[in-house]
Amino acid sequence: MKIIVGQGSCGIAAGANKVYAAIEEEFKSRDMKGELALTGCVGMCYLEPIVEVIQENGEKITYVKVTPEMVKEIIAENIPGYTIEKQDEEILLKQKRIALKNCGLINPESIEEYIASGGYQGIEKCVKEMSPEEVIEEVKSANLRGRGGAGFPTWFKWNAARQSLDTPKYMVCNADEGDPGAFMDRSILEGDPHSVIEGMLIGAYAIGANEGVIYVRAEYPLAILRLEKAMGQAKEKGYLGQDIKGSGFSFELRIKAGAGAFVCGEETALIASLEGERGMPRLKPPFPAQKGYWQKPTNINNVETFANIPWIIRNGGNAFAEIGSEKSKGTKVFALTGKIKKGGLVEVPMGIPLREIIFDIGGGIKNDKGFKAVQMGGPSGGCIPEHLLDTAVDYDSINKTGAIMGSGGMVVMDETTCMVDMARFFLDFTRKESCGKCIHCRIGTKRMLEILTRICNGDGRDGDIELLQELGLKIKDGSLCGLGQTAPNPVLSTIQYFREEYEQHIYDKKCPAKQCTSLLTYTILPQYCIGCGICAKNCPVQAIAGERKQPYTILQDTCIQCGKCKEVCRFQAVEVE
Repeated sequence: MKIIVGQGSCGIAAGANKVYAAIEEEFKSRDMKGELALTGCVGMCYLEPIVEVIQENGEKITYVKVTPEMVKEIIAENIPGYTIEKQDEEILLKQKRIALKNCGLINPESIEEYIASGGYQGIEKCVKEMSPEEVIEEVKSANLRGRGGAGFPTWFKWNAARQSLDTPKYMVCNADEGDPGAFMDRSILEGDPHSVIEGMLIGAYAIGANEGVIYVRAEYPLAILRLEKAMGQAKEKGYLGQDIKGSGFSFELRIKAGAGAFVCGEETALIASLEGERGMPRLKPPFPAQKGYWQKPTNINNVETFANIPWIIRNGGNAFAEIGSEKSKGTKVFALTGKIKKGGLVEVPMGIPLREIIFDIGGGIKNDKGFKAVQMGGPSGGCIPEHLLDTAVDYDSINKTGAIMGSGGMVVMDETTCMVDMARFFLDFTRKESCGKCIHCRIGTKRMLEILTRICNGDGRDGDIELLQELGLKIKDGSLCGLGQTAPNPVLSTIQYFREEYEQHIYDKKCPAKQCTSLLTYTILPQYCIGCGICAKNCPVQAIAGERKQPYTILQDTCIQCGKCKEVCRFQAVEVE
């Protein structure tokens, strides 16, 4: 018997470590012969902790939402009702997994399991059978666009670095994943670190680099730990270091733990941080391919981009190009979060409709509420409304909606989401994360946030919407890097598709989603109030007056709109407008 416990960050957060320890203890107490192993996240975070039992005859049973108390029964016999449901299996069947090929299936701390799945065949093929130019040509035929957000052709960046005459050259992996609600890169690093290492090796061979750096945020300790183990194993097996597999090609790799600045996702700011400076972008040109790390030719791709490379080399660029849409080839990994039933990671072919991802794969909206919008591209992305749900998920189609593909965050919102407050939340994030180098971004985002805060507080003025649009467009045009150029997107897209909500906040002083506290009015309906007084006892500011067995009333001048009265009322006598 072999038992595998999912131990990505999501599984550990749900209690997978305790489940693993309980299984380990059960093995000891029963003196059982078997293997206990770990794996990364398979993508179904909403079912964690996930345990897979493989019997001697090869039969597999997957258990979900496992607790330590369930372990004895799992080992003794099947537990009806806790095995993975058919609809959850279908979620995996609807996907096409390339970057996530091994995640949740192999032990990320075992190089033997990675090799058994076809790992490191790509780099061996490159150094033994292909020239660097042929490798770049294969990536070109795949038409792989950078998965970090910009969608720039990967082969073009590699070719530019290859043609730079200066030496030494550097290959850098951008694992500085800072979008709220995004965890694609983290899951790949935790679940299949060798694929990223192999992708970097292939890229380094192609451009002529002998040194590489993985820039990963320090908030990802498990990813760093597994990367370090993987790098050590790769070195022992001769895939890292000097004269790799007797080819004459050498490559050394190290990890740089970043401090978590969102702006360091921009490649020139990342380079500044690598050099020990404050993470601030610089003007381009010169591009990193000419003058990057220490003013030497440097290529930077993100985690998902590198994770695709070994598959492309093994299967051929044309096989990758057969997947996806006309201008966006291959697959894309998305982190499904927010008001969705089945949150987690999905990898789908480019060109799939948004509706299919959210409702077929994601299971639809929590508590069966109405869908309102989906935020794509992280805090710098835009909101896509319901009438555009049939938009194809590719770079060009998403850009036309006013959103961006970004690195793959997908935050789903339901009818209870206030779009003005949501725009304020994301702008507050980008304003805080601005490095402050350029005035448009530093001051412009602050002024936009002030206006949005006023609107949410009930102090919106005539002309605020037009002022937000004017400021947003000027910030996009005048900012130096991608952070400022995209920071106004949440505001501009919500004004475009949900302008009536802004107008209701400003002119009617009402929040239709009932989320902006300052715009809410709580009243007690006398026909439902029995005069129990529970609301008055729980009001923190004594804003409820009345006598027992008589309808109570709320003193509006004193009420702070905390909602406690509605929360404790058992008779639905409190109304919110």
